Amino acid sequence: MVYDKARELAAAMAESEEYVTFKNAKEKAFANDTTKALLKEYAQLRIRAQGAIVSGKKDDEAIERIQKIGEVLQLNPDASAYLLAEYRLNTMLGDVYKILADGVDLDLGISED
Repeated sequence: MVYDKARELAAAMAESEEYVTFKNAKEKAFANDTTKALLKEYAQLRIRAQGAIVSGKKDDEAIERIQKIGEVLQLNPDASAYLLAEYRLNTMLGDVYKILADGVDLDLGISED
């Protein structure tokens, strides 16, 4: 029964405004090879920088490159629309995960109390 509800939730999320907007924005942004390459590099660098932070190190090279690519991407309407849509989708996913965790009284260490 829980898995059936999870599948229902997944279907509802696939029809959500956040996901549909993300999917359309991604399709449009990734249609341009240069934009696609910059967005992929940007995502990889973010993961690299986050990994460094988690391991207690700071990757100044990655952070500087992220900032430079971010500036370029902000000037591209398709890329900035994609990044905004990605942020909104991730926010929704995080909210849903928090609701689920709260529903089973799971402390994720992100409580506001």
